[in-house]
Amino acid sequence: MKELYLYTTRLAMAIMCSGILFSCSSSRVALDGTVNSKLSAKTVIKNHYKNLPEFKTLSGRMRITYQDGDATQSVTVSLRMEKDKVIWISAPLGVVKAYITPERVSFYNKLENEYFDGGYSYFSELLGTSLDFEKIQNLLLGQALYDLREDKYNLSATSGSYLLRPGSERGVLKTEYNMEPKFFMLAFQQIAQPLEARLLQVSYKNYQEISKRMLPEEVGITVIEGDKQNNIQLEYKSLEVNRSLNFPFKIPNGFNEIVLK
Repeated sequence: MKELYLYTTRLAMAIMCSGILFSCSSSRVALDGTVNSKLSAKTVIKNHYKNLPEFKTLSGRMRITYQDGDATQSVTVSLRMEKDKVIWISAPLGVVKAYITPERVSFYNKLENEYFDGGYSYFSELLGTSLDFEKIQNLLLGQALYDLREDKYNLSATSGSYLLRPGSERGVLKTEYNMEPKFFMLAFQQIAQPLEARLLQVSYKNYQEISKRMLPEEVGITVIEGDKQNNIQLEYKSLEVNRSLNFPFKIPNGFNEIVLK
């Protein structure tokens, strides 16, 4: 378990990850719509953004399962988010805690008496793509890492989904997005760097309806670099929107600063 907490501090914290204002209900949503082959890529993208969840705050629990080769470990953390401002994650008993903002990533690990407080460059290198707060938030919420409205896309309508590929690639990056046909939510997104044998794929296996908002229920993340592959599964539980939240975070005195390499 110690190794999983260490892993949580260095990847899962990024890649995320009576005070209720709305009465929240949760139900699994069947994504079994019918593909309309006459839709254009522009219309599919427009429908995707029209259905994205709007909220001020989001809270709940997130189970993180990490698989590296034959080893699999899991931990359940508390997740709080103020949209576009803060992502806060805390492992049981506050052993590991993270505070992520658009400006920086901060976390500490009580098991190792260490902390990190800095920018996104390490995590960008780890995932093989430029990473920032917006991309972490998008990944957690089932949104495209890159804004689909900024480029032109070619659309392929398959038997059960819409496949979007850009008309021109982002430099050395090759991207691909697959959307289900009922709510136009992401089924998976993929970013590849073929020259460096890197691949990031994020799949959204199920969605749930929370107070009329579509949010992921299960997220699968695969990171491949060369012959090394890491798999992370995220499972959201007990999600609630628009609660009054606080985000307590203070790096304990005497902890050693982590120098990420």
